[in-house]
Amino acid sequence: MGRPTKENSLTRKDVIEAAIAYLDREGESALGVNRVARELGIKPPAIYKHVDGNTGLRKAVVIAIWQRFFAYYKQQTVGLSEPRALLQAGGHATRNFARSHPALYRIMMQVQLQPTDAEAAPIIQEALGFFRIGLESYNLTENQLIDVMRIVNAAVSGFIAVEQAGLLTLNRSTDASFEVMLDALFVAIEHIRAS
Repeated sequence: MGRPTKENSLTRKDVIEAAIAYLDREGESALGVNRVARELGIKPPAIYKHVDGNTGLRKAVVIAIWQRFFAYYKQQTVGLSEPRALLQAGGHATRNFARSHPALYRIMMQVQLQPTDAEAAPIIQEALGFFRIGLESYNLTENQLIDVMRIVNAAVSGFIAVEQAGLLTLNRSTDASFEVMLDALFVAIEHIRAS
């Protein structure tokens, strides 16, 4: 028996990690079975043993990116329990992740994950869990919690998208505007809590 070839020793994790590295280095256009196969030095059919084409690759990569983001988020918020401090640290963690890995962040935010999908459900539940834990003392209903999550995600991801597109051109610090937005979000959360 000889040494296994690259194709035979390749794992699903290898494919996903190579795709993420290539995506992070080359941008969103790099995410495809053919390009990842070239990156790995193999033929594209070898990847199809691990993911279901470009759609399957994209979904697997997005789930892995979310997992990386959650690990980073947890590091940035460790030891925090006060809701305002968690919101600020979480907002900054998200923005810093997006700045450090712009292509990964954009792909992560472009793929819709469904709560009914067995692979995606844990990602959605973990995201809800961050809000649930961070706002535990507020005793929010499930609907209020979903509203808060949507508002915060829309505001933070919207700010990041506009910033990444270079559209924040007025003569004011984007950092200062981001802080104002986080403060406004906290006011909105207080309003939801009171309603």
